[in-house]
Amino acid sequence: MVNYKVDFQELDWHSVIPGTREKSISQGGKKIRLVEYSKEMELHWCEKGHCGCVQAGSMKIEFDNETHIYIPGDYIFIPDGAEHKHRATPLTDKVKIMFVEDC
Repeated sequence: MVNYKVDFQELDWHSVIPGTREKSISQGGKKIRLVEYSKEMELHWCEKGHCGCVQAGSMKIEFDNETHIYIPGDYIFIPDGAEHKHRATPLTDKVKIMFVEDC
C-alpha cells in the first residue's frame, strides 16, 4: 500500500543514539525521517550525507574548516563521504529536522 500522506503524529519514536530519537517511513527506495536531537547527544563525527529542513530549534554543525548555524526554515545539504565529515551540537533544548534520503 502506498502512503500518499504521512502523519508523523501516528508514528512511534525510536531511539537511534543517546540524545536522539526519530520517526521514519520508507517507500519506493526513499526514507523520510523526523529526527529530534537533544543536548544529551554525544558529540561525534558523521560521514553520512544528509538532506533536510530544520523544523524547530537551532543547531551548530561543524566541518573541518567551517561552522554553520541552522535555524527553523534552513535547509541542510551535506554529501556523503569523509571529505564532508561533520558533527552537530544542538543549541536549543530540542532540535527537530526532517530528512529525505535513499534507503
